[in-house]
Amino acid sequence: MQRTFFDKVILLIMALLIVVCIGLASYTASGTRKTLIQEKQNNLINEATLLSAQTISGYIRGETSLEDMQIQFNEFENALKANVWFFSNSGDMLEASNPGHYSNLPANIWELDPNVDLEVAFTQTGTFYDMFDGTMISIGVPIYTNRELHGYLILHTALTELDDLQGDMLSILYMPFLIIMLLVGVVLVYLSQMVLRPIAKINHTAREYARGNFDARTGVNSKDELGELSDSLEYMASELSKLDEYRRNFIANISHDFRSPLTSIKGYLEAMLDGTIPVEKYERYLRIVLNEAGRLTKLTSGLLELNDFDNYGPILKYQTFDVVDVIRETRNTVEGQCESKHIDFRLNCPAENTMVYADKLKIGQVIYNLVDNAIKFSPEHGRITVTVFEKNGKLFISVKDEGPGIEKEKQNKVWERFYKTDSSRGKDKKGTGLGLSITREIMKAHGENIDLVSTEGVGSEFVFSLAREKKRENP
Repeated sequence: MQRTFFDKVILLIMALLIVVCIGLASYTASGTRKTLIQEKQNNLINEATLLSAQTISGYIRGETSLEDMQIQFNEFENALKANVWFFSNSGDMLEASNPGHYSNLPANIWELDPNVDLEVAFTQTGTFYDMFDGTMISIGVPIYTNRELHGYLILHTALTELDDLQGDMLSILYMPFLIIMLLVGVVLVYLSQMVLRPIAKINHTAREYARGNFDARTGVNSKDELGELSDSLEYMASELSKLDEYRRNFIANISHDFRSPLTSIKGYLEAMLDGTIPVEKYERYLRIVLNEAGRLTKLTSGLLELNDFDNYGPILKYQTFDVVDVIRETRNTVEGQCESKHIDFRLNCPAENTMVYADKLKIGQVIYNLVDNAIKFSPEHGRITVTVFEKNGKLFISVKDEGPGIEKEKQNKVWERFYKTDSSRGKDKKGTGLGLSITREIMKAHGENIDLVSTEGVGSEFVFSLAREKKRENP
């Protein structure tokens, strides 16, 4: 069974909790043991002081015999579970509690350790020179009377009781740890389910998108990161749907635009070869073939140009120039077209300063595309007016025709590639449907706007803005 990401996260967190709990338990056990031993040592020292004052001092004063002191030592051991050894100031053992419990008692303390200093107290944890089988806590205190050393008292107590106490304390600590781990595990499982279900839905929907079903929806409406991811995925699907529709339209349009001239070229050439078209008409039909080839060339160039725009954007070479000069050059270029349709081309320039800062060749292409578009849709004896005016510190160029205009619902589509206002393409057989798309890309690269105002039966007007010339700073 394949583990999910959150399964791995849960296992990692649980493992981390276990390690932390074990670490805390070990640290707590070590600290608890150290504290209990220290406390027990202090208690033994206090008990030794009390025993010295109540029992041994009587013996030193001659008020208590060794037999009486033996009895009191036995009672002390039975009551407090601490072994009592009493040595003289010369290191000889005088008495021990319950001596029958030992297989061998040292006659002199220096037999155990020649370096023992009877004049100072000591604490020790262990078997006390292998005198005991188990671990013992041992303390030794000198017995002084009027600054005179009279002996040495050693008390031993087993760690068994401390181990039991430590176990009880740790069991109290382990229970909260186990409860915390259980609660954390439950919360993690609950959270994982809350996260895994939406992720599973998002994953399923993403697979639907991969199959091309862009209408699928995740059904995740939470107001959190998963909800944002779901919204982003659905937005991406809608954009992909638009892109897919654009792709289909693109293929349909480009197929039509290539097929029509190719069909014409093929048909005319076959007709010339099989003799359907007589030799004396070759020139006429060869010109038609040449025009169709030119249309294909123009279409291919437009596609390549738009492809470059998509990949890199137009490469602009900014310079300062007079935009009116560019308009006059365009008018000279289209003069023949205007004369053939008896179109009146007018230049209106109320602006005083027509110098702009832009890419001259690209702006020339924009003006030509707009003027060429106006000529195509202008009627015989129509008028095209190009106006240059100033507004809000910028220069605006308007290209206005007296054509049929564009329906309001179609005005936003004129910027789309291959779009033509006449779906039958009867009105614009020579157009590629790329001119206005190229125009908008060029203006976008300049950081300027281009707008369309069109009224059916009146005409269309394209208006775009340009930045004024940059003023040179005084040296």
